[in-house]
Amino acid sequence: MTKTLDVITIGRAGVDLYGAQVGGRLEDMGSFEKYIGGSPTNIACGSARLGLKTALLSRVGNEHMGRFILEQLAREGVSTKGVKIDPERLTALVILGIRDDEQFPLIFYRENCADMALCEDDVDEAFIASARAVVVTGTHLSNARTEAAVIKALKLARKHGLRTALDIDYRPNLWGVAGHGDGESRFVESQKVTAKLQASLHYFDLIVGTEEEFHIAGGSTDTLACLRAVRALTPATLVCKRGALGAVAFENDIPDRLDKGQSGQGFPIEVFNVLGAGDGFFSGLLRGWMTDQDWPTSLKYANACGAFAVSRHGCTPAYPSWEELQFFLERGVVRPDLRNDPVLEQLHWSTTRHTRVNGDWSTMRVFAFDHRMQLESMPGYTLEKGGAFKELCLDAALKVQNGQAGYGILCDHRIGRSALQRASGTGLWIGRPAELPGSRPLKLEPELGTDCGTLVEWARENVVKVLCFCHPQDSAEVWSEHIATVKRLFESARRNRLEFLLEIIPSKVATTDDNTVATLVHRFYEADIFPDWWKLEPLKTHAAWANAIDAIEAHDRHTRGIVVLGLEAPEAELSQSFEVAASFDLVKGFAVGRTIFADVATRWLAGEITDAAATDEMVSRYARLCRVWDNARAKAKEYAA
Repeated sequence: MTKTLDVITIGRAGVDLYGAQVGGRLEDMGSFEKYIGGSPTNIACGSARLGLKTALLSRVGNEHMGRFILEQLAREGVSTKGVKIDPERLTALVILGIRDDEQFPLIFYRENCADMALCEDDVDEAFIASARAVVVTGTHLSNARTEAAVIKALKLARKHGLRTALDIDYRPNLWGVAGHGDGESRFVESQKVTAKLQASLHYFDLIVGTEEEFHIAGGSTDTLACLRAVRALTPATLVCKRGALGAVAFENDIPDRLDKGQSGQGFPIEVFNVLGAGDGFFSGLLRGWMTDQDWPTSLKYANACGAFAVSRHGCTPAYPSWEELQFFLERGVVRPDLRNDPVLEQLHWSTTRHTRVNGDWSTMRVFAFDHRMQLESMPGYTLEKGGAFKELCLDAALKVQNGQAGYGILCDHRIGRSALQRASGTGLWIGRPAELPGSRPLKLEPELGTDCGTLVEWARENVVKVLCFCHPQDSAEVWSEHIATVKRLFESARRNRLEFLLEIIPSKVATTDDNTVATLVHRFYEADIFPDWWKLEPLKTHAAWANAIDAIEAHDRHTRGIVVLGLEAPEAELSQSFEVAASFDLVKGFAVGRTIFADVATRWLAGEITDAAATDEMVSRYARLCRVWDNARAKAKEYAA
């Protein structure tokens, strides 16, 4: 059978509610970050980030948290074919926090949860046979029903020649040998647990655990004796994690000292959060094992991924991309607190941000109706009418989108709040402006607060958009205000994990040439501002576009791309500008507004046309612009070929 997957992980799938405050009791936590969780789920995501084709075999509830897991797995590139939706049970939850570098208060909400209802009928032979390896975590051996499902999967794996691996992942309270308040407990002796684990060890080619986890698998607290007890039951490679001492692999007999095992390069970093480190470690180990690297190389990958995990907040969100891991291994540790290494953090953000929002944004056809000042100046405008008109704009955008990828809107909150909120979850890319319209030097909407603190209230799918009227000839004082304001907004957007779009329009300030935009781009990057998106006015020459793109790529080769704004140009003029822009791959599309809605809004506010007529006219204009862009891109590709 054709192998379409590298790894299937089996077991827990839940949601982690991670305390946002660090250094205090869980009782005193005031807010929480929501992440995907569960050891097999984390490993599937971490391995996918490293380039493996992964899938999860589990169950989730038919509710909001279950849908979050399914959507997040898809964003991470993990196949959900093996994830069953359980209509009777809730998705598992974990509430946890970071007290210090050793303590992590943890409460599992897993009573009769969905993933513990996994059964033999959920294990499809063709699905198992489509992979090269199966990874099991120990919790699902703790219950007769889930154990039966795991054993069936392991037998099928053997039948079809798959590699098999076990992460012992011992959580005493999930085995019923510790209380609900002992979620962070890592070891409680139990002959029952030992016997259950030992009954299945012969199924595995690779077994991974901490010293304490090998203690439970081996039945004593002598690590070497336990490793030998496990070795007596299985020829599997044994990988023993030793915390700050690294990890060692044993392919054959267990020697008289742990440090005689094979080891990989370690990384001296500051420990911030020990939760999820083992899953990150296993993800790196799988990347090496599944690409047939030797154990020192595989352990180097594993140690590096574990280092990232202990240095950041959350489990899966902390794990590196393959690009990030390669960069780190080549460059090494510059500062031990990796989460505060600006180069690493920028690379981490830019290579994993696709996991934060849904959508394929390789093409951008954006209807921009975030205008405030222009609408407010029209005869007949009121706030109520303005909001109603923006609802019609959204209706038009949705009709053109029709469930397809690559469409979006720019919509404000001040006038277009109802449209902005209704757009959430529609599949549209959603940009939301932050600037005070027409301000120069740049000022922000008062609703953001002086520290941009209200960004914490923005929907995670909103992209923070700011328009700066700037020019290289601006005075030092004006530039200082531009940079300070943009940087304050940018840093707040990053803190709140919101993508950031920077729009610059120099032609409204002074005359421009082929180097004007490129010069501005350099200035913003030199201030450590890294936009996810750029919105640029239609540049008239091939040279101007080439210079601007060279400037962007010199600083950030992972930027999302550029969209071209319209400046209320007529369609014929936009068509000409699109033909120039579409020849550059980094230009993803357009974000045009007044060309689509301006005169429609004037007539609608005057009562000259109905809602339906206004919507139909905007649908027609927006759809024509989409065709113009798509044709320009197709023509450019044909010419390049």
